[in-house]
Amino acid sequence: MLQHKKYFLSGFFRKSPKDLLSLFLSIILLTGCSTGMNMPGFMDAETGNDRYKERMQKRDGGPTGKVQDSLNIFGSDVEDKGALIGVNSLLWRASLDTISFMPLAEADPFGGLIMTEWYISPNNPKQRTKITIYILDTRLRADALRVSLFVQNMINGEWVNLDIGNDSRLKLEDTILTKARQMKQK
Repeated sequence: MLQHKKYFLSGFFRKSPKDLLSLFLSIILLTGCSTGMNMPGFMDAETGNDRYKERMQKRDGGPTGKVQDSLNIFGSDVEDKGALIGVNSLLWRASLDTISFMPLAEADPFGGLIMTEWYISPNNPKQRTKITIYILDTRLRADALRVSLFVQNMINGEWVNLDIGNDSRLKLEDTILTKARQMKQK
């Protein structure tokens, strides 16, 4: 029994020429699946270092830390710039600067939404305000900005909505647009 195990593989090679041919073809196919790391250019440390430096110089803003860096699928010449903000950055920053005194409930730079929590002014504790800002475009235009303004007063222990009209809303939109234009000029 022990001798049978010792010569198991030698019996395999004696079976037939077909088995030897199958084994030979399998080895050739597996060798073809190699990564090519044994090629002379890959063994040279300086060549690998040069490639790394080249790749780093091609990047605009330095390493982005994305898995897809330098990935070119289907021969596309378009270079991936990473995740960019989906709205006008000047309007975004001007909006945040304008309402910076209020606590934020939500800020989504890709969807262009800025929403505050209810804010109670120390000067008027019986009134609270909530602002929602929508940035609708990547261009700096007046129609790329929409502001919703909500005001409530405390009456008999309950918050009651006030109809404030469009003047306050338009004034806030103008303030944001003016700040954005000033940022653009700097």
